[in-house]
Amino acid sequence: MSQDHNAKKRFGQHFLHDPQVIDRIVRSINPQPGEVVVEIGPGLGALTVPLLRRLERLHVVEIDRDVVPHLLAVCGEAPGLQLHMADALKFDYGSLAPAGTQLRLVGNLPYNISTPLLFHLLQFAPQVRDMHFMLQKEVVDRLTAVPDTDDYGRLTVTVAARAQADYLFGVGPGAFNPPPRVDSAVVRITPRPPPFAIDDLRCYDELVTASFSARRKTLANGLRRLLPAEEISALGIDPRIRGETLSPAQFALLANRCHALRG
Repeated sequence: MSQDHNAKKRFGQHFLHDPQVIDRIVRSINPQPGEVVVEIGPGLGALTVPLLRRLERLHVVEIDRDVVPHLLAVCGEAPGLQLHMADALKFDYGSLAPAGTQLRLVGNLPYNISTPLLFHLLQFAPQVRDMHFMLQKEVVDRLTAVPDTDDYGRLTVTVAARAQADYLFGVGPGAFNPPPRVDSAVVRITPRPPPFAIDDLRCYDELVTASFSARRKTLANGLRRLLPAEEISALGIDPRIRGETLSPAQFALLANRCHALRG
């Protein structure tokens, strides 16, 4: 059943089929009865079926109507399957979290929308316990990078203010049908308050974006319109260095000063 549906490029579909990888993902999630679990992009049900075996109810968000007959067939019309036909980039995940509960989000995410989707999902961070996602390995490397490395950048620093990202394990192209042209990896993202003070999150995001607008720019040049060089120096940070050498906590210091100057 899982092999007779043609993957659609516009949806970035690469269907997971390796049973060992599927089992490892489910064990990493370790879903428990009573938890509110949401699978994004269930596709042909490779993760859906084993998740349903452990849960009384499973919400799935799917945009492709053509996969629904396959999905329902492999799930055996399970009463616990709650199907939401919607665009994952626009869906209100908070609507699935009853008062006093937190969501657990899982999925083999389409690589062509993974970064904007992560930012959309982090808007619901107070209502989310954790996220387990299969992503392009390059994206997971960026999520979990440390300062002054090639992978460290805007995504790393922006997510660090909202969640802890942990690299779990890598997955080769052969685990998918059709195989992608890149390696993949599974990441656990756990929303939490930042481990450093941020006075205004929007100001923090604006400053981070400006700092990484050109990787070769010094802080003095990249932040020229937001924070004068003397203000950067006053915080004990050399304005001649580049943004990729700073920790998220140092970005928070700069952003807090920028916010204070704005009054």
